[in-house]
Amino acid sequence: LSPTCMASLSPPVDFVLGAAACCMACVFTNPLEVVKTRLQLQGELRARGSYPRHYRGVLQAMVAVRRADGLRGLQKGLAAGLLYQGLMNGVRFGFYSHAEDIGLTQQPGGTLAAGAVAGALGAFVASPAYLVSLLVVVGILGRALAISRAGLLLGCGAGCGADVVSTHSIFRQLDTNRQGVGGKAAGEQWFKEGSWMVALAGGMVSSVAVAVAMTPFDVVSTRLYNQPVDETGMGKHYRGFFDCVVRVSGKEGVLALYKGFGPAYLRLGPHTVLSLLFWDELRRITSWWQATR
Repeated sequence: LSPTCMASLSPPVDFVLGAAACCMACVFTNPLEVVKTRLQLQGELRARGSYPRHYRGVLQAMVAVRRADGLRGLQKGLAAGLLYQGLMNGVRFGFYSHAEDIGLTQQPGGTLAAGAVAGALGAFVASPAYLVSLLVVVGILGRALAISRAGLLLGCGAGCGADVVSTHSIFRQLDTNRQGVGGKAAGEQWFKEGSWMVALAGGMVSSVAVAVAMTPFDVVSTRLYNQPVDETGMGKHYRGFFDCVVRVSGKEGVLALYKGFGPAYLRLGPHTVLSLLFWDELRRITSWWQATR
């Protein structure tokens, strides 16, 4: 069955399939998530050049983590990451699929609206799992309960902003995967419809824009989740989203909002490609199974 002729699946089924697809992708891309988080927290609120740089790029950071923590170090937070990916993407893939079924995505601006709502809902539902995953990566899981009182809602707000951007791109990429990538001449295609190269090329190109738009939100949410708290449960470093942006920019420079851009970009493309390929394949198999019952 092709994607265009697959039988409609119920929202609960699409929730499970979307969650499973993104969990499968997470296993392959989690090492880049580990590296991204380490880079985003390096030199927090310190001027450039005033602190030792343990991580100087994607490959060097992966080698450093491997030497310090072993191969398992590159998969730190995987269990919580799978829970986060399952919850977030189950919600957003399931919601978007339902929006397709009721014709919302065929309306002007419907894809953007569906992607925005799906991303915000997914981030809100999965935010606690992301907090735990981050704390495991940086090795301070014991502070999870205390930090959650001050950082969970603040980090969730920033995370929602990041996930709205990424979700819209993912579903625009889904449309591209199903239609093929057009060439310069009218009617010409660089890749055949359904080719894995369509997903790879589209994913890597669209990830540039997504990483540029999303990384500042991602850095802010990571800082808000990770900050220590006082005896009242309030954050010691940042009072909220905008305060975090101002303090990070003032202390570390504006480019600090793009810490971890490299691994974020390298992770986004493959993760999006793998998630969509797995999701389409799981939906195709499920539709075939339902049709043959």
